[in-house]
Amino acid sequence: MWWIVWLVVCVACVILETASPQLTSIWFALGALAALIASFIKPELWWLQLIIFVIVSAAALAATRPLAKKLTAKRAERMNADRFLGEEGVVIQSINNTLGEGQIKSLGTVWSARTESDGDIINEGETVVIKRIEGVKVIVEKKEKREV
Repeated sequence: MWWIVWLVVCVACVILETASPQLTSIWFALGALAALIASFIKPELWWLQLIIFVIVSAAALAATRPLAKKLTAKRAERMNADRFLGEEGVVIQSINNTLGEGQIKSLGTVWSARTESDGDIINEGETVVIKRIEGVKVIVEKKEKREV
């Protein structure tokens, strides 16, 4: 008689798993399957079947959950203008906030550019790093050259 209970639990967990986009109940389906097998061996020991269900479910969960979380983790993809943040660009027109001039090219796109402070001037050909975007302009800072 207990085999019917474990079969229903197993089938329900499998159906729930297939209906869910995340891994949610596969571990319990494995535990129910182990309890179902145990119910055919010793049908009168329902408490042992329950213990087997709990132990197998917990072991499957402990063994595979970290891997499952890693595989199903969503990676944040930078989209549209956000993909330029932190990127380098080359100054193609000197950046001078006082004169309202300045353009850079980054990832194949030309941007109007400004510096954080009005007194900074960055000359053509220099490398800059995009700090943020304000409207249609990028706010940049000069990339410091590292000594090798």
